[in-house]
Amino acid sequence: VQLVESGGGLVQPGGSLRLSCAASGFTFRAYGMSWYRQRVGKERELVATISSAGGSTNYAESVKGRFTIYRDNVKNMVYLQMNSLNPEDTAVYFCTVQIAGRGDYWGQGTQVTVSS
Repeated sequence: VQLVESGGGLVQPGGSLRLSCAASGFTFRAYGMSWYRQRVGKERELVATISSAGGSTNYAESVKGRFTIYRDNVKNMVYLQMNSLNPEDTAVYFCTVQIAGRGDYWGQGTQVTVSS
């Protein structure tokens, strides 16, 4: 299983970023996917989840209405569109998958910094 995130960077408050996660090594379309983040000095926080077919999504209260998770089961990609970013969104963002009988897998993370 390999998860590779990309798309992080430095953005001004109010700006937008789209994170991407390329997945391989498992039957991507069969599994729900999640994005987590970890802010400095804080525990990892679940940001968003999406079902295997993409029809069901859930978000942390702190990002509802600003972030959108979606996936492409042909390209084996999951995305996190982040709008109206604020400094509290500064974190390392991780793509994750839980595979029954095999375990939880995490990407290496991508840094998002929101600052003027």
